[in-house]
This record gives sequence, C-alpha cells and structure tokens, in this order.
Amino acid sequence: MKHTEKELTALRDHAGEMWLLVISQLEKARQAYMAGDVELAREVVSREKRVDTFELKLDGECENFIALFAPVAVDLRLTMSLFKISGALERIGDFAEGIARDVISGNVVPELRDLLHIDEMMETVASMLADSYAALEQENTRLSGRIMRKDEYVDALYRDARETLAQWIAGHPEQGKAALDAMLVMRKIERIGDHCNNIVEDIVFYIDAKILKHKRKR
Repeated sequence: MKHTEKELTALRDHAGEMWLLVISQLEKARQAYMAGDVELAREVVSREKRVDTFELKLDGECENFIALFAPVAVDLRLTMSLFKISGALERIGDFAEGIARDVISGNVVPELRDLLHIDEMMETVASMLADSYAALEQENTRLSGRIMRKDEYVDALYRDARETLAQWIAGHPEQGKAALDAMLVMRKIERIGDHCNNIVEDIVFYIDAKILKHKRKR
C-alpha cells in the first residue's frame, strides 16, 4: 500500500471512530430524554469533550495531508469531505449534549414530549446519522435519497409542532415555559437532521463528484 493510501485509510478510520461516538451520544441523549434519566444525560455531557477532541484531531490530519501530499481528484474530494463532515459531527454532538442538559435541568414534560412526537423525530435523525455512516463505509450514494426524505419528514414534524404548541399554550398558559423548552429541543433535533443532510451531500461529492448543495432548495 502506498504511503498516501495508508494516510487516507487512517483519515477514514478516525472519521469512523468519531462517527460512532456521535451516534452513541445521540442515542443516549434520546434515551435520557424519553426516560428522564439524569445519570445517562450526565454521561452524554461528560463525553462531549471527546467529540471535540476528535474534531480537532481529524481537522489537523486533513490539513496536514493536503499540505504534504497535494492530493488531486478523488483523494482531494475525500479529504475535503472528511474535513467538512468532522465539523457537522461536532455540531451534532453539541446538540445531543444540549438535549441531555435539558434532561438534567428537569425541562421535560412527558405529555408534551409525546404530543410533539419527539421520540419519533429523534429516532429518525439517529437513523439518518447511521445511514450516512453506512453510505461512506460502503461508498453507496444510493442511500442519499432515503436520508434526504427522512430530513423532509423531520422538517414536516417540526413545522406541524408550531400549531400544536400554540394550542397547548392556549389551554395550559401556566406551562408556557415548558412549551418553549420543548420547542427548543425540537429545533435542536431539526438542526441535527440538517447536518445529516449536509453530511450525505459531502459523501455524494466525494464519491460521484456531484454537488447537491442548494439544488434541493431550488
């Protein structure tokens, strides 16, 4: 194996380790939120620094690879994609930590949680993150359509929640803060979906040399 191939393999391996950590963080945040498990939520918060460390390490390795080997074509696309993906994974980790902190603060109202389908939203974005990992590992861009459709579904749940919350606040004015807290959690989940969508766009760029960014909006 050429030296550059070894370096690229190491980059992919480190990205995979970070990916699996963030998948675990998101799943544990979901479990903590649904069960009101404060100890599990604290575990998510305590492991967030590991995600940050992975991002710094992977970013540095990508920069060094470009500086040392001046890659072109597919090698350059892979390096650029991994650099961007590490940032998206770090942001997803931040949102998972934010959801965990809501659990620690006691900002979870079970009735609202169920009414807004928050568990369904979290399960959907978790599957998007797992699918995007599989897409890179298998170099299979056919998964991109499924991931993007899931993002649209999450966006629809988020939009529908506004009217539901407005009705809830009208009937439970004393629980206005709880409703706002729930909306902020949903916003975090919706943003996770957006980052998963960005990740799959980067994977398509690496594998197929196609740029999907902004095309879906048009």
